[in-house]
Amino acid sequence: MNLEKRIALFSALREIDPHPTSELEYTTPFELLAAVLLSAQATDVSVNKATRRLFHVANTPRALLDLGEEALCSYIRTIGLYRTKAKNLIATCRLLLERHGGEVPRRREDLEALPGVGRKTANVVLNTAFGQPTIAVDTHIFRVSNRTGLAPDKNVEAVEQALIKKVPEEFVQDACHWLILHGRYVCKARKPECWRCVIEPLCGFKEKTPAPA
Repeated sequence: MNLEKRIALFSALREIDPHPTSELEYTTPFELLAAVLLSAQATDVSVNKATRRLFHVANTPRALLDLGEEALCSYIRTIGLYRTKAKNLIATCRLLLERHGGEVPRRREDLEALPGVGRKTANVVLNTAFGQPTIAVDTHIFRVSNRTGLAPDKNVEAVEQALIKKVPEEFVQDACHWLILHGRYVCKARKPECWRCVIEPLCGFKEKTPAPA
């Protein structure tokens, strides 16, 4: 996809959603970090249901550490892999207090050193909480990048690096959210809704789906 098409693609996405953001509910960088950590292999809806209750009781590293792993499990047991996630979140809280004064670090290396925090989670926090021009490639972004021809590759990190290079600078900050939301609600995995897609004329996907009868 050439530069002209890339500009047109993101301009179209921006026109329908000028200020995109995460669908995870949070008010602080720590709440976002905790929510993203809990969201692996789970829906944002299920995470939000759990964190609405949890954050009312404990929404800082100290408060969660004091709450304890077993009590934390009782709040998040409706989320997949909740025991592993509880263990990682408690360990993360401990390290945040020991190494970072209870604050969420702004460096990728420090974030990825936290239990349960991989590259994708770090990218979400850096972009959404701290305004850094990163792109977290999840299954939606990976699919949209390949289908459209925006940044095709079989490797997730290669897609991320390609997007960083190919997304025009004015769109980088919000590109992650636009692509995730587009993949979640329009460019769906099993049956993309090409008939109502604003970037369909720019898309290289050959098996476009017609409008339902």
